[in-house]
Amino acid sequence: THRLLTTRDALDPSNPVLNELLPSEDGPVRLLAVLDRGLVEARPELPAQIEQWAESNPTSVRLVGDVLTVMGGERSKQDFEVFEQTTRAINDGGICRKSFVLVAGGGAVLDAVGYAAASAHRGVRLIRLPSTTLAQADAGVGVKNGINAYGKKNFLGVFSPPWAVVNDTTLLTSLNDRHWRSGLSESVKVALLKDPDFFDMLCSRAADIRRRDLDVMEQVVHRTAKLHMDHIVEGGDAFELEIARPLDFGHWSAHKLEQMTGFELAHGEAVAIGLTIDLAYGAMMGLVPESVLRRTRRCLLDMGFRLSHEALADHETLLEGLREFREHLGGRLTITLVREIGHPVDLHEIDLAVMRRAIEAIQQAGINEGSRAG
Repeated sequence: THRLLTTRDALDPSNPVLNELLPSEDGPVRLLAVLDRGLVEARPELPAQIEQWAESNPTSVRLVGDVLTVMGGERSKQDFEVFEQTTRAINDGGICRKSFVLVAGGGAVLDAVGYAAASAHRGVRLIRLPSTTLAQADAGVGVKNGINAYGKKNFLGVFSPPWAVVNDTTLLTSLNDRHWRSGLSESVKVALLKDPDFFDMLCSRAADIRRRDLDVMEQVVHRTAKLHMDHIVEGGDAFELEIARPLDFGHWSAHKLEQMTGFELAHGEAVAIGLTIDLAYGAMMGLVPESVLRRTRRCLLDMGFRLSHEALADHETLLEGLREFREHLGGRLTITLVREIGHPVDLHEIDLAVMRRAIEAIQQAGINEGSRAG
């Protein structure tokens, strides 16, 4: 069972969404609330809102201890600090397999806290309340939990479906422009793979999204999350036991660019660049129409993405991402491209000379765009 709900003001006592997720046959359930520190800084009223929500539903839920606030951003996955804080609070609060952990925050916090919840008692029920476009559209919807280790992204972790994902789109209004758009690259990615009509909508409404139209963003986030969830639930390989991972389109270079920049590049920003690299490679190999590359670049630019970074100059280090991606998959490389929008194709061999040319082309296009903007 994979539950995905979209709402606004989820913690308003008059909103039944969260309350209806909690079993009621055994009396109030114990619940530990864990919040991303960055989210609390943007919304300092949030801990009190959680307490008020729990107090208004005494027959359904009993909040355990104080609301726990943990470090946010990619740093939350860089070591065991958030994992240990969460498991300690689970232990101290007497959270059992029939209890709940409610986590609100960005994708990195959801990953780290989810890893802790999935490890304690071999699995505590988890409700995710993603707070960024990236988390609501993609990271918070998946069944993965984990942290980085040994210089590799997501090296430690588990597959564990959450009890539910609640996308409260009012949380998006507190994001700065950078994080407002960051998750949109995942929308473009999944539209290219699965939904030509959605891709057309993204291109036509890119300016509205950039102007922070919440109604349009809510439509985009819900459609993106649904496409990701349907792939997980209906794709036949929810726990990635097979080789192909089509939802990782554009990700081999994105993960490496994040590492190379010390995570200065946000994941969504790196994915935007990664998509254009792979599409440029496909165009050079005669696999992808040039028009698909041009439309994708235009769409991402209209959303406000920068499609280059100085790290692209280090081709050899970036190409190490292919080896790491192969290792993460289990030995056989699989890179997904699209022959046409909505028609993915898997490649198992990469011509490195052509890939270098693709990287150089994306780097040069970014330099030219920067010059024109200047």
